[in-house]
This record gives sequence, structure tokens and C-alpha cells, in this order.
Amino acid sequence: MNKVKVPTEKGNARILGLLGQLEKISLESTLQDVENARHITSKLLHLVQTQAAFPFSVLQTSERTKKDITAKGSTGMEVILSTLENTHDLQTTLNILNILNELVSVGGGRRCGVLVSKGGSQILLQLLFSASKDSPPNEEVMVQLHSILAKIGPKDKKFGVKARINGALGITLSLVKQNLQNSKLILPCLQLLRVYSSNSVNAVSLGKNGVVELIFKIIGPFNKKNTSLIKVSLDTLAALLKSKTNARRSVDRGYLPVLLTIYIDWHRHDSRHRHMLIRKGILTCIKNITGIKLGRKAFVDAEGMKVLYSTSQDCLSVRTLDPLVNISSLIMRKCFPKNRLPIPTIKSVYHFQLPIIPTSGPVAQLYNLAPEVDDVVDESDDTDDTELETDNENEDEEKDENKKNDDIETDINKLKPVHELGRPTEELEVYKQFFPELSEDFQAYNHSEENHASASMSDVQRPEPIIVPTAGEEQPSKRKVLKVSESNTPESQQILPNVYQGAAQDHKLPTLIGLQNKQQSRNSVNSWYSKQNGHTSSQCLNNEIAKGLDDMSLHCNNASDDVKCWNSRCVSGTENKPSFLTLGETCSKTCQQLSGCGKSLFVSSFGQPPSWQQVGTQLGQLCCSGIDTDAEDESSISSEEPGISELPEPGTLQPLHDCDLYVEIVKKTKSVPEYSEVAYPDYFGHIPPPFKEHLIERPYGVQRTKIFQDIERLIHANDIIDKIVYDLDFLSYPTPEDGETLRFNSQFESGNLRKAIQVRKFEYDLILNSDINSNHHHQWFYFEVSGMRNAVPYRFNIINCEKSNSQFNYGMHPIMYSVQEAMLGRPQWIRTGTDICYYKNHFSRSSIAAGGLKGKSYYTLTFTMNFTHKDDVCYFAYHYPYTYSTLQMHIQKLEALHDPQQIYFRQDSICETLGGNPCPVLTITSVPESKSWEDLYQFRNRPYIFLTSRVHPGESNSSWVMKGTLEFLMSNNLAAQNLRDSYIFKIVPMLNPDGVINGSHRCSLSGEDLNRQWLTPNLELHPTIYHTKGLLQYLASIQHTPLVFCDYHGHSRKKNVFMYGCSIKETVWQTDVSASSCDLQEDLGYRLFWAFCATKLMEKNYVKIKHDRFGHSETQTLPKVLNQIAPAFCMSSCSFVVEKSKESTARVVVWREIGVTRSYTMESTYCGCDQGKYKGQQIGTRELEEMGAKFCIGLLRLKRLTSVECRLPHGLLDVENDLIDTRCNVTSPTTQVLDVDEPRCLEEIDYSAESSDEQDVDLNETADFDTQYFDPNTQEEQLSDSDIPKRDFFL
Repeated sequence: MNKVKVPTEKGNARILGLLGQLEKISLESTLQDVENARHITSKLLHLVQTQAAFPFSVLQTSERTKKDITAKGSTGMEVILSTLENTHDLQTTLNILNILNELVSVGGGRRCGVLVSKGGSQILLQLLFSASKDSPPNEEVMVQLHSILAKIGPKDKKFGVKARINGALGITLSLVKQNLQNSKLILPCLQLLRVYSSNSVNAVSLGKNGVVELIFKIIGPFNKKNTSLIKVSLDTLAALLKSKTNARRSVDRGYLPVLLTIYIDWHRHDSRHRHMLIRKGILTCIKNITGIKLGRKAFVDAEGMKVLYSTSQDCLSVRTLDPLVNISSLIMRKCFPKNRLPIPTIKSVYHFQLPIIPTSGPVAQLYNLAPEVDDVVDESDDTDDTELETDNENEDEEKDENKKNDDIETDINKLKPVHELGRPTEELEVYKQFFPELSEDFQAYNHSEENHASASMSDVQRPEPIIVPTAGEEQPSKRKVLKVSESNTPESQQILPNVYQGAAQDHKLPTLIGLQNKQQSRNSVNSWYSKQNGHTSSQCLNNEIAKGLDDMSLHCNNASDDVKCWNSRCVSGTENKPSFLTLGETCSKTCQQLSGCGKSLFVSSFGQPPSWQQVGTQLGQLCCSGIDTDAEDESSISSEEPGISELPEPGTLQPLHDCDLYVEIVKKTKSVPEYSEVAYPDYFGHIPPPFKEHLIERPYGVQRTKIFQDIERLIHANDIIDKIVYDLDFLSYPTPEDGETLRFNSQFESGNLRKAIQVRKFEYDLILNSDINSNHHHQWFYFEVSGMRNAVPYRFNIINCEKSNSQFNYGMHPIMYSVQEAMLGRPQWIRTGTDICYYKNHFSRSSIAAGGLKGKSYYTLTFTMNFTHKDDVCYFAYHYPYTYSTLQMHIQKLEALHDPQQIYFRQDSICETLGGNPCPVLTITSVPESKSWEDLYQFRNRPYIFLTSRVHPGESNSSWVMKGTLEFLMSNNLAAQNLRDSYIFKIVPMLNPDGVINGSHRCSLSGEDLNRQWLTPNLELHPTIYHTKGLLQYLASIQHTPLVFCDYHGHSRKKNVFMYGCSIKETVWQTDVSASSCDLQEDLGYRLFWAFCATKLMEKNYVKIKHDRFGHSETQTLPKVLNQIAPAFCMSSCSFVVEKSKESTARVVVWREIGVTRSYTMESTYCGCDQGKYKGQQIGTRELEEMGAKFCIGLLRLKRLTSVECRLPHGLLDVENDLIDTRCNVTSPTTQVLDVDEPRCLEEIDYSAESSDEQDVDLNETADFDTQYFDPNTQEEQLSDSDIPKRDFFL
């Protein structure tokens, strides 16, 4: 006999003795032993029993006894189960069953697991089978057995199979049938039936044997008696009805109307809400029945929609009844008849014939689809395999975040550099023309403007005049009050209509600028500036617009008398302006990154106003201190008087915007719809608002309210207007002119709105257009609304969104641009809207639209807007628009405004897109100091930085980041000069011009995601990717492989700005791949934990990993630097794992094939930040442009950290080394990365466990940095090559 084991603590001796005696007795079967067993089990039962009447000390003893019996290492449970299995004495059996029942009572979840692990389930089921043979069975034994089995069953994964094998199902069912009036016995039996039913085979078997019918005999109308029994019966029925067979049987027998009748009765009589659980149980049964098509039809036929809608309305005022409202809402949404989208086809309205048709893939399927096939047909109810739904479907978008990521690349061959160009060297010679800097001798350069590629804005060729028809000639007098003037210009020729028609009349605002070819006199938007400076115009803008602009010109009037009107927006043709920007005042403010940065600012030929200490681009402020949002909050920008604004901050001006030039560029831009209009925000430009825009917390119950309003469409169908007010499929559709209906338009560059339907008086359903040559990708929207009333809540529903969740559920706003606000001096895109939510709707996607899957639904983005101005013209967009024409305008302005004696700037067209638009590629570096051999050699051997952006048209945030990068690189800031002296920048700022122009979200005109074509791009279908990859291949072929490659993107599911990279270490570390006999190279910036662990793994498998002189791997250096200097950047959101699904993306292909170790994707959120300086704020163009500038500062840090010829003092090198190894969760003045981030995606890695105990070194501490370290000349004088540490750090 083995000695009984119980944890040896004080007070356990008695338990140990009792269990020892019990074990001895179980081995003997004498009559005296039976009596002793009764006595001992009775004592044990007394020790474990807990009753409310017992004193506290007795309760403590009871809990200690339970703990001792089930503790790890104790054999007490085995002794008790062994005795139960061997005894034939009824009293002993009852004592042990009571002991077990006490052990698994409330709070005994862990003890249930112990009982199961000791074989308790099997022993108890066998005992149930044996006890059932008694005639009649002992009621007490059956009650105890069923009670214990009902508690431990959920802990045993094989319980359903064990119960079926042991015949327990029939035994329990027989007891229920024979004891319907015995609530004491039937209650645990029903509880156990519920556990049995969790096994689908058991549920079907029980259903066939009449359990469903049996339970309907128990439940019934409202009754205060036996409520516990009714509750358990409903729970059991709900478990049974999860089986589709049982659900179908219930429908066939007409039980669904019965359940609705019972629910109404309980709802009516339970006025004090004491029986909410019973009502919830009834609703759960209805929910499970409606999981099948037959059940949904029966529910609708029984008027279940009206029943649940009316009862839910009664419950809305009581917060504790929310579970009932949520389940009712779920049932009604499920049973709402699935509708097809009200469009003729899910394909794009616009058609573009491809030069070649792919042989496979979605595009090939689209072209092979027979014309007569209805690709919008509703197929969702053709199958019962509907999507699983939860009561709170939007609250946990990352449910599987802890599951293993099977997408991680495990093929070690794909983690090794290929070292093959993929194209013959001779073929790559064609790209030599894009690298003239490598052969330029500058002999004819002479640092002269005349021979430089840049030209002044006055030299820009404009083949056609800019036509801005006006109502009449502008009077030279200044006006501060808006007046009315009639227009004599024919309506067909008017581009900017009258703004006001009198105080008593409705006023209209300019919406679009027509692109006319008729020769007329023209006037730029800048005419109001000209008038202030004594310039005259042959013709003026429309009177009302000019008046509005005059009001805006009060920016200048409010300044000092000495302040001359400074043209910061547009340059009129009559103004004399230099071809480049002169060096202005240098920044006297101490730069937080660069001590005494001596920031040079862009200044126009009008001179610098003496009252302005700093006048220049937004970059001028970004490069020093970033955006001081706190300071902005303290000072108000706008005046209380309408139309009058104080002098804006210099950083908010638009030196790169030229309205006339924009129109001329638009005329040359080729679009598939052949747009003839220009959206007002694109024409006039955008100034970031001077206030913070906070993330919003969605008010409680908003989504539920919106869903109920949708359900009302079915219940009160007569209240629905269902009027089409805008339709791209039928452009001849009459435009509403009743004064009560909104007017919509999206026929301008980057616009996307296919159809607008008026549902109610102030509610509109909106449908987005698919990407061209595609049948999905509905996310980007950009459209115009006019004809509104003020102070009226308009609801807009975009009803064909596809993603299952959105940041609109987590604080994100859509953006709006008001033309009338622009007339009042506030030309701004602002975050707007209330009651914003995103949820699944009743419009179904066909299998063609869902990639072969049935039962998929679209999602609705809904928001409510109260317009400030009556008859305003407003524009709504998913994110801040940045069109292709805007890019071309900015490039031309940068080219015209730069100093050719300092900056080498070149613009080329790498190719023409499918749509016939040039794809620009930019080269930016500094002009060599002289024509000497040494300077030319240094110039031609500068490392390349290769940047790309906007491969996905809907990711306009990436273009704003790129704008910040370009403005910084072209500025006279000393850090920018240092960068230009150190690197040659090759930039493709827009990889997908056609998609941007035509309002697509993801694809090019080929209908494909261009960022999945980098492995094998097709010259005819993907020319921009083919030739951009060719540029990179050419650089690799001439031994000029870029030092850094970064592709700018936007991210719709996460907050902050972050990076994806390619790290061999991290990828190998997260897989079990065998890396033996491989030579994987990686050097800088890897955090110490991964460096140590992954290095040990590699050493074990004989893998060589390359490190830099600091002993770090390379991939994460730049992201870590950005984490320190960029407020919006979040290191904890970064990932450096190579995934299978991303093998054809730019980042992975450039890393693997071109050999660029630092190959990144930089993702910028659409939403906002949840950490650091901008925590709780939505991201705007100011922050995005700042990120672009900070990226450049990061490259400067990268140069100082990794350059072999770095000429910095040893002490500063040590500071930088400590900086890169700093912990990410320590607060610094620039950024604060919190340990707790939003739920992470699969690719996210936790970087909070950095193994550095030293204090963080703040990059913004000016004391550690001296200006001389940023002056190449000073470095040259003070440091020699002997100062450079020479060490070998290869493993």
C-alpha cells in the first residue's frame, strides 16, 4: 500500500489520517470496514462542507481541507475516487458524492480540472450506469451524480464521447421523461443535458429522441413558480438548437412563433425586470433557430422583426437590459432580408481596356465573365453556412493576435540574398540616362542659373490661358462687406458662380472650376495680393470670390504698417520674382536636434516683413522644434468677426501652391473619365487648422441606434423616400433642384462617389466606385455636397465598405472642406462628424465580389453632419486628398524656387503610365563645391537613398509625408545641406499616378495591387514598377546599391507611424527553421535581446551574421532613431519579420534581390496617435509633413552612426551608441512610448524588454551636440583619419 500524500502543513494531520484509513478500508471488504468507511467519509464530508450558518473559522477549515485534498502532489482525490469505485454501500457512496459536490462547488473551477485529470469523469459515468439499473434508481444518488457531472463536464474535452459510449444520454433522458413533476431531480438532469449537447453528435441524437419537444412542455408563459427550472430548460434548449438539424425540426413543428409568444408574455409581465435571464434565454433560442435560412424566413413570417423592435424600444431606457437589446439587434440584423446593392454591376463605372489580359487572377476572371451574368446577385441565403457573429462584433478586432503566425517565412533560401539582377546588364544600360549625376563634369555649369535645369515660374510654359470667367470687372476699392452683383456671363462659361445673391436670397458658393479652352482674359486667385501691392489686373475673379479673398487678405491688413503683403500662395504673371529663393533670416531659436541650426527660410522677392522673425515653409518650423501644439492651443488664430483672421503663423502658409499653375497641370492630366472640373480644395489649397483635433470616444449606444434606424426601413417601409439624387451609371439622371435635396458630385481628380440615394429627408445612402478593372476595394471616398441647410443633422451612410473593422470605431473622423469657411479665411480640411460608427449591414456581396465566398456582407460607415452655413459647398474625404496634379505643381514650384548654386535638382519621367501620364522621378543632392577632381569624385560616390510613395492611391497620407521629405531636402536648413552633401536622393513620389487620378483605392488601371508585382513586374501592365525596379537593378549593377530604401504607405487598422523591415534574425528566431550551412548577413541596430538570442541560435547552426562596429544588427537602427526624434513614431508597432504573403512587395524584393539591407515600408496612420506627444490626437497634414522631415533627420543620424569614415569625437560616438540601445518605454521630451499599446496585429513585436539599464540619452539635448559637428568644413579641420576607430566587428 502506497502512503497517502498530503501537503505537510500544520493542521493537515487529521485529514492525512482519515484518508489513510479510507485507503486501507477500500482494499478490504469486511462488514466492519463498511461501517468504518461510512464513519470516515462522514467526517471528511463534515470537514469540506461550507454553510452560511458556520462561523468564519469553520469556513476557513473547510476551504483548507478542499485545498489539501486537491493540491498538487496530493493523492487525496485518488483515494476518494478509488473508494467510490470499489464501494457497494449506498451511504458511503452518498457521502463521497456529497464530498465531490462540495469540492466542485462555487469557486471550484481548478478542482474540477483536478477531478477530471484523475479519471473522475469515467468513474462517475460508470457509477451512473450502474445506479440506473436499480429499480427504482436512488433519487439522491442520481441528483448528486448529475449535479457533479454537469459541473465537471465542460472541463473534459472528451466528455461528450465518454457520455455517449457509457450510455449516459439515454439514462438522463429517461429520468427527465419520468420525472417531469420532480423539479429536484429534473433540474440537474437538464443541466447535464445542456453539457451533453455541446457535442454536435449528442445534440442530434437527443433531438431525434424528442428532447426538444420535451423541453417545450416545461417552458411556458409567465409564471413565478419554478423560474430556476425554466431558466435551465431554456439554456438546454438553446444548446440543442445550435444544431441545424434541431433548429430545422423546431421550425417544422412551429416552435418559433411559440417562442415569440412566450417572449412577449414575459416581456409584458416582467415589469420589474427580475427575470431578465429567462427573457435572454428565450432570445438566445430564437437566435440559434434563425441561424438557418428556414428559421430566418419563419421569423420574418411570424412578424418577429416588429416584435423584437417594439420590445427593444421599451428596453432602451433601462441600462441593465442591454443584453436583451443587443441580442434582439443581432437577430433582427441577421433576419433583415439581404439586399443587393442598387447598382447594375459591381465593376467600376469606368472601363479601361488593357493592352494585354492576364491569363489568371481576378482581372482575368473579370474579363472572362459573361456579359449576361449578374455579378451583384444576392447569394447569401443560398447556404446555411452564414458568418459567425458575436454580440459585440466590433470590440475585439484582434481575437487571434496570440495565435501562431503561419505567415512567417520558413524557407531559408528565401531569406538569403539572391545576388542576381534578374535582367541582363546590357538591358539595364537604358537606365543610365536617369543618372546623369554619375557622369556630370560640371564644366559648363559654372554655378550659373542660366544653365541649370530649374526655371523661374515666369518661364513655365502654359499652352492655354487659365480661364476664370467673372461677373464683371472688379472695383479697385477694398471691401470688407460682401455685396451682391449680377453675372452677365453665360452660365455655361461660368467657372466660379456667384457666392451671394443678396441677404434675403439663398447664396451659392463656388464648387468646381471648369477647364475651358476658350481664350479669355484671366486672373489668378492671387489678384487680391496684387491689389494690395499696387498691381493691376486686366480682369478679376468672380465678384463674390474676390470679396471673399479680400476678406482673407485681411491677414495682411492686420499686420503692422511696415508689413508688405507677401505672396505666400500664388504668383501672378505680372509679378517679378526671382527664379530661386534667397537666403533669409536664420533661425535664432535653439534647435532641439541641431544646436544653432541656422535655419534658412524661403523668402519671396517682396522682401521679408520686419515684424516677422520667421517667414517660410512649414518645414522651417518642423526642422527645429516640430509642431508646438500646446502653444497653438493658447493662442487663437481666428477673430470673432466673420471673414477677418489674424496673421497666420508663417508655417501655415502655402509657398508651394499656385492656383493658376494647378489648373494648367490639370488640363494636361489624363483620366479615364476625362474630368473637366477641378475640386475647389485642390484649386485653392489647404492650410492645417491651428487647433488640435482629438480622437473621439464613441458615445454609448450610437451603433445600436444606427442599426435600429436601419431596421425601421423594413418595419416602416412607407417612410422611406428611396430617391436617386446622383448616379455615375446614368449621368443623364436629373439633378434635384427642389431646394430640399442635397446635390452630390465626384467628377474631378481623385473623386470617388458612384451613387447617392436619399433614404429619408436628411439621410443619404452613398455607394463608392470600385477600382477600375476591379470589382472591389471600396474605401477611399472624395465627393462634393451642396444645397444643404444649416444646423440640421444630415446622416451619411457609405454602404459598400468591405473591411471587417475600421479606425472609425476607435476615434477617427472623416474630413470636410467648407468653401464658405475658405472664403472667410479658413481654407482647411478639418476632422468632422458625430455619431460615427462602422458596422455590418444588410447588403450582401455576391460570391464574385467576395472572391468565391458566399454569405459575405458589406459594411456601413455612417456619420452625422451639422453644416454651419446654409447652401455651402462642402467636400468630404476619407483622408486629406493629395492629387497627382498637386504633386506635379509642387515639383514645378520646388524646381523653380531652389537655388541651383547649392542644390542639384533634376526631374525626369521614368515612363508613361497605362493612362498616358508621366511618372516623375526626382534627383536631389548638393552641387559639388568645385570642379576639382576630389570634389567630383566625392559627388559621384555619394551613397544613394531611394524613396518611393503612393503605390496605393487611397493612401494619401503617404504623399503628405513625402511632401514633408521633399520640402526638407530642398530647404536651406543646415541639416538638409548636410544630407545633400552626404547622399544622392532618388525619389519616385507617386508610383501609381493613374490610380490617384481616377479615384481608386488600391489598384492601378490594370486592376492589380502594384505592391504585389515587384517579383515579376510586367512592362505593359505595371510600367512604373518595372522601371522603378530597373533603376534599382541598374544601381546594383554599377555597385551603387542604395544605402536605404523606404516605401511610404498608409495604414487603416493601426495608430501612429511605424515601420516594417526585413530582419533575418527576427524571422529565424520566431521559427524553427534550420539555418545550418547558410551565410546570412545582417548588421546594424538590432536590440540586444534579439541580438543575443538569435546570435546564439545562429552560432548553434553555424550561421554567420554580419554586425557593425557597435555589435548590432542593421535593420532596426533607423526605426529606433525615429522613435526618439519623431513624436508620431512608435517603435512597439514596428515589425521586422519576413512574411510569405509579402514576398512580392517592394520592401522584401528590394531587400532580397537588390541587396538593400535597410529596406523599409513606413506606415502612417489615417487615424491618430495613442502614445507620445500626440497621444489622443488625430493626425493631420502638419504631423504627416513633420514625419517626412523627421525621416530626413533620422537619415542624418544614420549617417553619423554607421559611416565608416565618421569623423565625430569618440565621446559623441558613445552617446549615439547608448542612444540606439535605449529602452523604448522611457519618457523623453519628444516622445513617450507606452507599454500598453492598442491590440497588436500578428506582425507586431514587443520591444519593451530592452536589456539596457542606462539612462536614456535624449536626442534633443543640445548640450551634447555642437554646431561644428554638423559643419563638414569644421569637421575636416578638427578631425583627422587617425581619430577614426578601426575595429573589426564581424562574428
